Amino acid sequence: MGRSYEELVREGNEVPVAGWDFGWLEGRATEQRPSWGYQRLMSERLAAVSSALDLQTGGGEVLAGAPILPSLMAATESWPPNIAKATQLLHPRGVVVVADTDDSPLPFGDNAFDLVVSRHPVTVRWTEIARVLRPSGSYLAQHVGDASVFELVEYFIGPRPPAVRRTRHPDDDRAAAAAAGLEVVDLRYERLRVEFFDISAVVYFLRKVPWMVPDFDIHRDEETLRRMHTHITTAGSFVAHSTRFLIEARKP
Repeated sequence: MGRSYEELVREGNEVPVAGWDFGWLEGRATEQRPSWGYQRLMSERLAAVSSALDLQTGGGEVLAGAPILPSLMAATESWPPNIAKATQLLHPRGVVVVADTDDSPLPFGDNAFDLVVSRHPVTVRWTEIARVLRPSGSYLAQHVGDASVFELVEYFIGPRPPAVRRTRHPDDDRAAAAAAGLEVVDLRYERLRVEFFDISAVVYFLRKVPWMVPDFDIHRDEETLRRMHTHITTAGSFVAHSTRFLIEARKP
């Protein structure tokens, strides 16, 4: 007999969600990976420059996966639990972790870095990225695309209007990068399959990325959670689709 709804929800609600490592979902959920391999591309670029900045590093897990870091390496993060985790993980490798809000000017001088990287930034400050890049420097990032995992979002909060579904469209980032004076040299977009195999994974995911379903609460949303639990038990999983795009922009 499978575990009860109450037990699964309690587990998903109690596990810590600090950092940007989704390892707890192993065996509980799967997400198809983009074909370009961001970790590998980022690592190759970091090994070839003398200075770099990782924006919104989370708990520093992605950056820590790079075998070789430049002699000058900085990272920013806004969420206090992540700042602490990133500091602990990255300081031993000589990375300066800077506390920074996601929408303020970057706390660095002009022309400071050969490379700026970011994986799944919440906000993208194109004019600031252009400012801190050295001439011929590049921004390389993997962004979350439009209507990502919206099957899950809309299950909880209903259909989103077209303008909301279009938010984070890659064409808008291409235009914003150009407006900031950067030349987009690569842009690749993919829609990827996501599966949740128990309701515990859903609860954990919605706590980990709280902007997906604002004010998510296991008590307030109990009716919806129970309905989804029944669906997963019957169908074997809840299927959604994430969208991701790789973007590289160069400063002339």
